[in-house]
Amino acid sequence: MSNGQIISCEPATGAEIWRGKPCDVNDVVDRARRAWPTWAAQPLSTRMELVRRFANEVRKEAEPLADLIAREVGKPLWEARAEVEAVVAKVEVSIRAYAERTSQRKLDSALQGTMALRHKPHGVMVVLGPYNFPAHLPNAHIVPALIAGNVVIFKPSEKAPATGELLARCFHRAGIPAGAMQVAIGGPLEGQDFVAHEGVDGVLFTGSANTGISINRRLATRPDKVVALEMGGNNPIVLWDTPKVTDAAALVVQSAFASAGQRCTAARRLIVKASIHDAMMAEIKALADRIIVGAPFDDPAPFMGPVIDNAAADGLSESFLYLLSNGGKAIKHLVRQDDALPFLSPAIIDTTALKDRPDVELFGPILQVVRVDDFDEAIAEANNTRFGLAASLIGGTPQDYNRFWAHVRAGIINWNRTTTGPSHSAPMGGIGLSGNHRPSGYYAADYCAYPVASGEMEQPRAMIGVGLK
Repeated sequence: MSNGQIISCEPATGAEIWRGKPCDVNDVVDRARRAWPTWAAQPLSTRMELVRRFANEVRKEAEPLADLIAREVGKPLWEARAEVEAVVAKVEVSIRAYAERTSQRKLDSALQGTMALRHKPHGVMVVLGPYNFPAHLPNAHIVPALIAGNVVIFKPSEKAPATGELLARCFHRAGIPAGAMQVAIGGPLEGQDFVAHEGVDGVLFTGSANTGISINRRLATRPDKVVALEMGGNNPIVLWDTPKVTDAAALVVQSAFASAGQRCTAARRLIVKASIHDAMMAEIKALADRIIVGAPFDDPAPFMGPVIDNAAADGLSESFLYLLSNGGKAIKHLVRQDDALPFLSPAIIDTTALKDRPDVELFGPILQVVRVDDFDEAIAEANNTRFGLAASLIGGTPQDYNRFWAHVRAGIINWNRTTTGPSHSAPMGGIGLSGNHRPSGYYAADYCAYPVASGEMEQPRAMIGVGLK
């Protein structure tokens, strides 16, 4: 932010891509409250049809939207295109999830009456979006909220306002009223004002644990507001005995370095059996050395782009130096070729010797390695965190995985798969500092509508059989 304006710059070049003023929070909320009764009164079939039209609008804008995402947050074009595909795919998944998770039911009750179960929308929902997936992750809140009959105020990350505006235009072109789906540009102050506003009925957040905790504190005395927090993780990936050395290395590298490590589900800690450490690390380092780091439109296509900005790059460089100076042993150094731009090489550091390993989410391409001797120690090390988003076991036997699944504390637990890339048809969320037990993904319908139980009879029918004179 500069001179009261939000400015978005391309990470790969530093060039300005968007500039604008923060919104008027009160005005945005007032408009949403006026729009809600009309939107909520629309038949469910109409709301579903309109979000399907939104998917078609995104299809029409697929290449411009991918181009904009790549430029604004620095991810390779191929990855930005995959994000746009996820935005489209989310619509049908959300429709199916709403039908399954909030289905209407009627049950017989006493005196030949009926017991009915239906769901109602909450009202005005604020979606606070992240920068790492500036279209897909907020969309995963917005579409389920609209289907349920809520109106949405979408505040994109101040680092990705241009993408947020284009996404909103797709909703409006589909016929969803401007008041029912608003994009509200702003920074942290506007975000805090939306969270605390009396006219807001729910806050749907994806981002860092620190911000999520701040939201939780702010609303601690407001149990009437629904709050869904999807936060980060200090995610473990446990590497055990496997004959598939090359495949295992690829899974580790994808988990740690996809999106330049800027995924909430990225592997931050590699816990490896000591007896296979040397062979596995040689394979992992050799593969990491081959990673191309470059700008979004480079040819050949890079695997990794820059991190979001220079402040993030500076922080990651300082974190790597901290680990190094407190007992860490560099396996692959974090290298920054140009101090003026936030391009970082993938880095690997052995932190086994650190007495107090920092339990923080290093949101970038740094993988910390810990050597262990037995599987119990591996599980204990995997759980050595306040977070609990994702965990993966690579190698091992079915019995090992059963133990791993039973004892590791995380909302996503995989075997011989990456920690990243959860299915659209599964819940997405974690425990501890990773979430507040309101998972997104397929379960987003759960926090977008609330159940109402109704005992119903066509005519009043009652009698009092005891205690009358």
